[in-house]
Amino acid sequence: MDHLRSRPHAQVLIIGGGINGVGTFRDLALQGIDVVLVERGDYCQGASGASSHMIHGGIRYLENGEFRLVQESVVERNGLLAIAPHYVKPLKTTIPIFSTTSGILSAPLRFLTHKRGKHVERGAFLIKAGLTLYDSFSRNGGSVPRHQFIGRTKALAELPALNPGIKYAATYYDASVHNPERLTLDVLQDGQKAGANGTGGAGNSLARATNYVSATAVTDDGVELTDQLTGDTFTFTADVIVNTTGAWVDQTNAAMGAATRYMGGTKGSHIVLDHPELLAACNGREIFFEHTDGRIVLIYPMGDRVLVGTTDVDADMSEIPVCTPAEVDYFFELIGHVFPAITIGRENIVYSFAGVRPLPRHDETQPGFVSRDYRIERSDRTIAGKAVPTLSLVGGKWTTFRALSEHMANDVLAILAKPRQVSTAKLPIGGGAGFPRSDADIEQWIRTHATGTIDATRVAVLLTRYGTRAMDVIAYLQAGDDHVFSSTRELSSREVAFMAEHEQIGHLIDVLIRRTSLAFRGLVSTELMTETAEALGASLGWDAARCAAEIHHAQGILARFHGVQAESLIA
Repeated sequence: MDHLRSRPHAQVLIIGGGINGVGTFRDLALQGIDVVLVERGDYCQGASGASSHMIHGGIRYLENGEFRLVQESVVERNGLLAIAPHYVKPLKTTIPIFSTTSGILSAPLRFLTHKRGKHVERGAFLIKAGLTLYDSFSRNGGSVPRHQFIGRTKALAELPALNPGIKYAATYYDASVHNPERLTLDVLQDGQKAGANGTGGAGNSLARATNYVSATAVTDDGVELTDQLTGDTFTFTADVIVNTTGAWVDQTNAAMGAATRYMGGTKGSHIVLDHPELLAACNGREIFFEHTDGRIVLIYPMGDRVLVGTTDVDADMSEIPVCTPAEVDYFFELIGHVFPAITIGRENIVYSFAGVRPLPRHDETQPGFVSRDYRIERSDRTIAGKAVPTLSLVGGKWTTFRALSEHMANDVLAILAKPRQVSTAKLPIGGGAGFPRSDADIEQWIRTHATGTIDATRVAVLLTRYGTRAMDVIAYLQAGDDHVFSSTRELSSREVAFMAEHEQIGHLIDVLIRRTSLAFRGLVSTELMTETAEALGASLGWDAARCAAEIHHAQGILARFHGVQAESLIA
């Protein structure tokens, strides 16, 4: 935090380090704006890290009449497939359909009133119409195949474990992001690099970002910032403030002395399963369908795990969201609806997570019909004797973060009377630059970089984790004495040191959840936590007591919020 304290002013202060705040940070840095971002926890710790890991056009939003959002989402999905190919991948998606004409009369009523009423399932005609319209948004620049409709016999031949009561199956393509936390970090580092390049050196960068720092009040001298790791406070001033704290926008505004009532977030939960039979039943595709209660839900494979979600209930903002036993029962029920012969138990759950969607206040509107579009609210307030415009982001979704960030940046540039210098629409993100496009190219990249003490398996892990930025990591590993962990072959002492030096690690849990996918895949053990804590301690100056405290902290986070009891690998 010293780089903020030493120069406690910027043209723009962004509060909130989820994907939309980070995206705005990057965009403004590329325009040469002096911008600072603070995040009260770790980057991508909130809703951005608790998503369904989908980059999608939002076919179901057509039912809400959100055509602008769907069109923008499809364009941005196609764009992210091109500029972030290391993390964003095409996702083949199948919808099992159990009726032909059902919903034709009720759908217009839902569209007009945004009330669910008595549930009537969506039939083949309705889904066909929706997919045809959805395809139309990809006419120009479309990068995925158009949808296909098949009958029961062919559907069961492709997916034998499907409920035999289906009548049709529709298949289309969207995209997924398997590493949303690392994509967020890439976007952040692109912004930092742009800021450093703009001033000739990182020591006087025009783009500064710090995690574990929160905006806690407004004083006579400016915005009070508090270091969440040390408790230290100091004041900071800016010409414009941008509030991108998601579902906590109102709380952040209240802390800065200007109460608002913009938000009405809903909680969404997910579980991750280690279940080879269910994984095989998905046959490499997402199963996206309407459950018996009308809720649109999903089951899809991520590597050797299966992600199941999601719920949509009004959130209690006074509590940190967790996946409840009732939600787990709901997930088991929806799996049984589509794959009735497959048995799932709680012992198959390796990880669970929940987040609060940053939706607008919706009063009596049912959560499923609340707009997923975004808007930017402006208010001016007096801070340190000066009128400071404050822009608050209401809404926003993962898929459209780049376009949303551009919109927010344009509003800021207009206030500052500064021109846009560059568009981010076709600008590669982080390790997506030069990323190999085919399986053969990926294999060749791995062979080329598997030299010396780093074998092909390890290089493949690094390429998946960092994209082409893996080259920097490999060089770092080879520049010193490196030891692959005994608890996992996917991490080593010097890689952890690299993270500590370049990726703003505040806690051990940051590595387990957000710098790697080890927790998500259920691969955290007490040995792994010990090895990782010791490696971090060597880089960050933690003593034995701090390492022990970090292990205890990580165990508590995993158990309380993710249903994980880390056990020893040693029998």
